[in-house]
Amino acid sequence: MIKIDDANEADTEVLALLGTITYTESHGHFIDNKKDLMKYNEAAFSVSKTRQDINDPNNIFYIIYVDDLPVGYAKLVLNAINENVVLQNNCQLERIYILNDFIPLKIGQQFLTFLEEKAKALRVDTMWLSVYSKNVRAIRFYEKNAFKKVGTSIFLVNGKEYENIVFSKTI
Repeated sequence: MIKIDDANEADTEVLALLGTITYTESHGHFIDNKKDLMKYNEAAFSVSKTRQDINDPNNIFYIIYVDDLPVGYAKLVLNAINENVVLQNNCQLERIYILNDFIPLKIGQQFLTFLEEKAKALRVDTMWLSVYSKNVRAIRFYEKNAFKKVGTSIFLVNGKEYENIVFSKTI
């Protein structure tokens, strides 16, 4: 059974662990220096950083469960400014990750639909996100879901630049 719940501070450790594992699974093979990957994970997904993020009122976290097992999570950031996104009443889908072993269940589509409904309920006009330019699977997923390319941005991993594509969708 699939279930999606709001995450709160009690979920901090689960979010930190899911963040570290899912980021490594989805992006680790793109990062040449594994020490850079480890430093990034420590900075972005530590328990203390995750607790700080979850307590920021502009951040909303969700966890997706399969048979009560947490297998992925998402992070929406309200009022996130991006030079490529014209409308300012927006949210950024900063993260949507699912453990690799659960991707074949096709729950990513269900999760994205849920997130779009949550954004509509928040009266957001636009949802935007950025995707690493070599992450073909993710790019296809967002294009299939009517996200449009609106620009590019640079994502830093321990000082190294990675070109991302910025996508946007009217909600």
